[in-house]
Amino acid sequence: MSKIYISSLADAALQEYLKDCGHTLIKINPKPGMDAAIACHPDIYMCQLGNKIFHGNADLLLPNYPGNAIYNGCSTGKFFIHNLKITSPDLLAMVEKTNHIKIHLSQGYTKCNCVVIDERSIITSDRGIEKAAADAGIDVLLIKPAQVLLNGYKYGFLGGASGRVGNVIIFNGNIEAHSDYQAIKAFIKGRSLDMAYFSQYPLTDIGSIIEEIKQ
Repeated sequence: MSKIYISSLADAALQEYLKDCGHTLIKINPKPGMDAAIACHPDIYMCQLGNKIFHGNADLLLPNYPGNAIYNGCSTGKFFIHNLKITSPDLLAMVEKTNHIKIHLSQGYTKCNCVVIDERSIITSDRGIEKAAADAGIDVLLIKPAQVLLNGYKYGFLGGASGRVGNVIIFNGNIEAHSDYQAIKAFIKGRSLDMAYFSQYPLTDIGSIIEEIKQ
């Protein structure tokens, strides 16, 4: 099965689910000096580019924005969405090597705010991401913000509280409690994908669930 990069603070229920599915968990521990709220978030240290994982150099990260978002681009496998002014040059080189179509916008925490469903479908609560992605031909479901927990902040983002593993979109917490649950469910099911989530605790941003598929 796959390797799954996940925050070391991920709930035990999520970890057990992934292990029961046969996956190997690679837990991300916090880098000293980083903002404690995101210091063990996988999407701060790496970027999933289709079936490839770009592993960033943690020593190049800075404690605050935009220096902590240089690897936080969102790849659908076909499109790469990010504030290209802050993207790490090494990551951009890999984006070009893998023939992604680049989409520039002002949001630097792009992966945090995108649930990638497939190559042409995302879910976001950011209107800037919605417009730029839709203009490029991506199907976008715009949802209401502020319904995801992130310790130390008013709220987190659904992209950071989820990830696609195989044909399952996994949510870290109870997605049924989200006010747009029915629309989210229909959007995912309409693309022949399944959902997994954990009703025993609230949606919590842990910096994405990132799958590394064996080649």
